[in-house]
Amino acid sequence: MAQAPPFPKAVGIFSKPNKPEAAQMMPRLMEWLCAHGFDVVVDPETAPYATGAPCLTREELGARKLQFVIVLGGDGTFLAAARVVAKSGTPIVGVNLGSLGFLTEIPTDELYPTLESIAEGSAALDVRSMVHCEVARNGSTVASFEALNDVVVGKGTIARLNHCDVYVDGVFVSRYQADSLIVSTPTGSTAYSLAAGGPILMPDVQAFVVTPVSAHSLTHRPLVVRDSSQIEIVVMTGLEEAYLSIDGQAGMPMLDGDRVYCRKSEYQVKLLHTKGTFFDVLHNKLKWGQR
Repeated sequence: MAQAPPFPKAVGIFSKPNKPEAAQMMPRLMEWLCAHGFDVVVDPETAPYATGAPCLTREELGARKLQFVIVLGGDGTFLAAARVVAKSGTPIVGVNLGSLGFLTEIPTDELYPTLESIAEGSAALDVRSMVHCEVARNGSTVASFEALNDVVVGKGTIARLNHCDVYVDGVFVSRYQADSLIVSTPTGSTAYSLAAGGPILMPDVQAFVVTPVSAHSLTHRPLVVRDSSQIEIVVMTGLEEAYLSIDGQAGMPMLDGDRVYCRKSEYQVKLLHTKGTFFDVLHNKLKWGQR
């Protein structure tokens, strides 16, 4: 864990839509940022609560040179923000306005001490790997995505098992019959993969987890592979349709014969915070270690 350097004065704010807590926080937050000499730009969801602050689309915020962004919401809002700011390398301060919040781990009562540490250059910086996903159809790449948590090949509207062949570095692994197949990063190991029985990986482990959901065979268990590998999923749906989901938010329909290639992304997500370890997060969120 490295120490974050002092930043020049430019901050973006992302908010969960229609979140009353964000509306209540914004006046004081804007006052604090202005008092400390920060220029502030906000996304459209935050704009109604941030009088006078320039409003940009989330994609425009992601492309702009910002020193850090503040996310007010839950993990869903964090994931959406992370995918758009990862390419610029902008660090994120995740403030938890939700219930669980593995990624938005800063409670509201610790926001201003955290901001003070960032302004002083003493905040800690965690770096999280992402997974890059490409979809090939009839020999041509038709889409590509970056995900912080996971890539999921799942059923469409039909109530039947998916059939997928999985290869790692070109070597056949198995044919899976399952509701879905998850390829998760270490960060995503505490998300959908965990609910499906996958292992928890520490964030700095250099690996992916391949987790089947409700597999037809009891011998199909979560598989951990190094993140220097390429994972290939061949979708076999017959005349039916499957669906590709990216962090549970973006995605596209999948057709019979489509191939999904997953490898480590060239981009990373940077998290700013002041205290606590990954195991503190597990203690708080999963109630581990309580006596």
